[in-house]
Amino acid sequence: MVELNYEKLGLKVGLEIHQQLNTKRKLFCNCPTIIRDDRPHGEIKRLLRTSQSEMGEIDKAALMEWKKNKFYIYQYYNDSNCLVELDEEPPHPPSKEALEIGIQVSLLMNMNIVDEIHTMRKLVIDGSNTSGFQRTMYLSSDGYIETSYGRVRISSLCLEEDACRKIEESKNFIKYRVDRLGIPLLEITTEPDITSPKMGKESAKRIGMILRATGKVKRGLGTIRQDVNISIKEGARIEVKGVQNLDLIEKIIENEVLRQVNLLEISKILRDRGAKVIYKIIDLTEILKDTESKVLKNSLKKKNGKIKGVLLKGYGGLVGREIQPGRRLGSELSDRAKVIAGVGGLFHTDELPNYGITQEEVNNIKEYFEEKLNLEITQEDAIIIIADEESKVNRALEAVIERAQEAINGVPEETRKALENGNTSYLRPLPGAARMYPETDIPTIKINGEFLENIKRFLPEMPEERLERFIKEYGLNRDLAEIMVMSLQVQLFEDLCKKYGKDIKPTLIATTLENTLKEIKREGYNIEMLSKNHFEVIFEGLTQGKMSKEAIIEVLKGFTEHPKKSLEEILEIKGLKSLSKEDAEKIIEEVIAQNMEVIKNKGPKAMGILMGKCMAILRGKVDGKLISELLKSKLLKKLKN
Repeated sequence: MVELNYEKLGLKVGLEIHQQLNTKRKLFCNCPTIIRDDRPHGEIKRLLRTSQSEMGEIDKAALMEWKKNKFYIYQYYNDSNCLVELDEEPPHPPSKEALEIGIQVSLLMNMNIVDEIHTMRKLVIDGSNTSGFQRTMYLSSDGYIETSYGRVRISSLCLEEDACRKIEESKNFIKYRVDRLGIPLLEITTEPDITSPKMGKESAKRIGMILRATGKVKRGLGTIRQDVNISIKEGARIEVKGVQNLDLIEKIIENEVLRQVNLLEISKILRDRGAKVIYKIIDLTEILKDTESKVLKNSLKKKNGKIKGVLLKGYGGLVGREIQPGRRLGSELSDRAKVIAGVGGLFHTDELPNYGITQEEVNNIKEYFEEKLNLEITQEDAIIIIADEESKVNRALEAVIERAQEAINGVPEETRKALENGNTSYLRPLPGAARMYPETDIPTIKINGEFLENIKRFLPEMPEERLERFIKEYGLNRDLAEIMVMSLQVQLFEDLCKKYGKDIKPTLIATTLENTLKEIKREGYNIEMLSKNHFEVIFEGLTQGKMSKEAIIEVLKGFTEHPKKSLEEILEIKGLKSLSKEDAEKIIEEVIAQNMEVIKNKGPKAMGILMGKCMAILRGKVDGKLISELLKSKLLKKLKN
């Protein structure tokens, strides 16, 4: 990969962190904050329509969505959704719990809390909110976090409602589920103080640690989403949406800077060549009607199927040039065509002959363009070809023309989608700035000193403070302490330690809640079935000698399968009923008697073999330490005799 000097390039990065809160109710109604996978009870269908602002303007991003001519389907559940979510009833008063969490986080990030909270409506243009807007509450501003690379200012923190969950998309509709709509969400926005990819990753991690310190955030895929705003001196501001993996932030920034650097280089070459886009779409259907290319043949079978193209003068060799790992300028043109018109992609002469298109056909295409446009085509020129229904082809080529023209000018401002490999693809134009207006259905909320003081009194520990305490107070090693501090089970860990810490080592409690749970989840067990009570029953059973620590894994598996059964019933089902010391001694003596030949040959070294045989019989029924002690004692006696 090209070594980039981020300081010289003038890299500026800002983050927008969106974190779901784990509250009892949604932000503006009393429905639970649960995500469901069972079959919805019903659905409604709606269309998106654009309208002018008070200034007579139409948002570019909204206009593009309207041009897609799609309708929206919203799925709902009768027993966990309500009319507020379907935009058939005014919103209820905001969740006090969510508001308090938002203030907590604000204080932990050194922010100034507003005196009065106003709820605003933020325009949403992709249909993901049934109302066409998102309700958002501005809570605080002018804070900061510290990183090893320097301070990052936090410009604002808002409390808002999450959007619907996308279930399915086709060329005609998008299907959403409203179970996620209305879950309280914190939006934390930084200033563009981040100056390197590593600083970007650390900043996001630091904010995530502060959020988790509250113990009130949801965990799992989709519960935290990061948008990354990236720009360089001669480039443009790019908003990358939907970065769900913290580890991907660094790669996203690296690859976006590389993309802009390469686009700027291509722009310079295009200007030096005097490149221009020929604003005329040429119908190539007749000269390619006998092609053997499967893609083109299949397109011609469609109703009104056509093959058309446009000429890009001076773009030859540049359309196929790589701008990100595995992506080229041609990918940028193709993205626009796919998003705007819904076509499958495009061909360009930098990559032809290929895909069943022969050299003879390429020559015929060039000759046809020369004839129709009355100009000479050279190696410095490129032709873009798209095949599909005629109306889609025309829209797609118009989008290609627009994007090709932008390539001459440099880097266009865009909203882009994060891809799993760290690249990005075009999503929509960068939205206009004026997209918020007052919410008239929710009264303002005054923040008084007493309310703030009560929250300050119960602020959670910062992660670094809790880390050191876990090491000192509970005797965890640093690696395990770091895992536990960031764990969703951190409060449960502390509760169990307070209750059973005198009899059970905190390290065992921590490894059970982290390592053991992950292990049985990988094996396919549904750990969501486990409650706090199950863990209390297990550790109570350990202190009372009803089971051994070796039985924990199997008992947890048993509770996922039979969550309402007692510990005694689970031990019976799993064949793990605890044995007395006397019973254990008898079994160990039997193992020794059956392996006298091994003992004669190996002497004290037989201990390992015998321990394995004893554990195979007694694992989960007797503490492993006791088994080892009894076996060692009896083996030494046998060797002396």
